Amino acid sequence: MAEGTRRLRIVKASLHNEAVTRLRDLITEGALEPGSKISEKGLCELFGISRTPLREALKVLATEGLVVLAPHRGARVASFTGKELAELFPVLGALEGLAGELACAVITDTAIDKIRALHQDMLRHYARGDRAAYFAANQAIHEAIVTAADNSVLAAMYDSSRGRIRPARLMANVTHERWDEAVREHAEMMEALEQRDGPRLRRLLQDHIRHTQQAAASSGLLAGRPGTDDLTSSVGVPAVQHQSSGQPAERRERHP
Repeated sequence: MAEGTRRLRIVKASLHNEAVTRLRDLITEGALEPGSKISEKGLCELFGISRTPLREALKVLATEGLVVLAPHRGARVASFTGKELAELFPVLGALEGLAGELACAVITDTAIDKIRALHQDMLRHYARGDRAAYFAANQAIHEAIVTAADNSVLAAMYDSSRGRIRPARLMANVTHERWDEAVREHAEMMEALEQRDGPRLRRLLQDHIRHTQQAAASSGLLAGRPGTDDLTSSVGVPAVQHQSSGQPAERRERHP
């Protein structure tokens, strides 16, 4: 058995939770493409589990908006229409922008230090080309800014929208130039936060989200792209091995 496949197998403990995590990663990292059919048999073999925990995992991911369950037709990875993107991203941008401005008024030095450390982690992952680790650190920064705003109403609204838009942020097929640009944008956001410049951070966050929306809309991946109907063609062992080593499968360049 290939090394990459062995790392995906799930031990008996916490099968349900592990299946959710592994399947979510396959979707958000692009190994399972938007609109593609999900093969239960293939995933069970890949993870080394039965259909029961897998089906429970699919139900969880359906509530997150990552999977679509159709009676008698099985499960497919969710895809996005242009209208959905046009509705979701501006809302997220408004929420994150407001969070940034509020955070600057109340954030502690300790919280800034934490976000700065996340920023440095993100830069290291970027330098290595580790897309999955980069995205995790990137999202942790955005979430930490929302938390620093210390507004429970805003946080609840943010939580309700970020899950749906998360795959769109990651699965947008963009160029290295956009990735470089996004890193520069994060550096500016970090600077504004350290200076506690609320209006500037609000503008930078809104611009950052808008640029991500533009990249997602032009990617051709989020809606209408022909998906594969077989797990083995979209999550073969070579692709899994690339993901495990931090390299994008098929040299795709994606960025949130």
